[in-house]
Amino acid sequence: MSAVEVASVPTSLNYFKPPLDGSKPWIRVEPDPKTGERPMNYSKEEQQVIIENVRGHESEYDLDTTGFLFHQHESQFKNFEDEASIKDIYYKESVDLIKKITGANRVVLFDHTIRKNRPGVPDGPDGIRGVAAIVHVDQTPEAATARVHRHTPAELAPLLLKHRFQIINLWRPINHPAIDSPLALCDYRSVNWKKDLVPTSLKFPDRVGETFSVNHNPGHKWKYQRNMRPDEVVFIKCFDSRMDGKTAVLTPHTAFIDPTTPKDAPLRESIELRALVFYDDLPNEA
Repeated sequence: MSAVEVASVPTSLNYFKPPLDGSKPWIRVEPDPKTGERPMNYSKEEQQVIIENVRGHESEYDLDTTGFLFHQHESQFKNFEDEASIKDIYYKESVDLIKKITGANRVVLFDHTIRKNRPGVPDGPDGIRGVAAIVHVDQTPEAATARVHRHTPAELAPLLLKHRFQIINLWRPINHPAIDSPLALCDYRSVNWKKDLVPTSLKFPDRVGETFSVNHNPGHKWKYQRNMRPDEVVFIKCFDSRMDGKTAVLTPHTAFIDPTTPKDAPLRESIELRALVFYDDLPNEA
């Protein structure tokens, strides 16, 4: 059976399991130097799901309806082993792409992550992380607002917060298609904000941020683009200040095991950029 013919796959996803003591969940950003694992006070539980392959139907999904958008884009940048060049060259290219697709007038990239599925190799000092195989959302609304203050000039942040802004991740496979450990995205229309999303402290060495863990909901509608190529990207909305009850605000997402993956498939490698995306009428030099 070819990749396009696979309409959906049955698999399991790791959802949130709360701390036994009832305390607020937390996870550290930095891995334990001995185990390579990120310390946390909660656990995960597997739940069976069906994930639909959107290949050939990508146009049915967009940022304001489902919370994610697929787009074909050949990057001119290829050297994802060079951190300095990523920030100097790939960042600029990505800012231009985000502006083109969203219509935003201001984009601030505040970090990126290279991920490689390296079984048995813990996250370490090289900055490369393993795949994120638990359902999550990168930012809560409070954390999104904090990001604006953290990554824009102090005198500008209050003005920007008066206008619509978003946090969007730009995710791309690198070096080869993401056949192994692909990315699953949850249609925002199937998310129950009050019941599904769990604020979780994200402990940095110098501060505390906040993400959403996600409770299992059998109504979640999961999608993926099978065998996603390096010339394809997905825009993942992590926050939108337009909280009008009609616009998608965020997208739970996770890596998952596709049971149809060939045994000789190359292990997944990807890059994700995190961007503050603004729709303001302030001067560009502001």
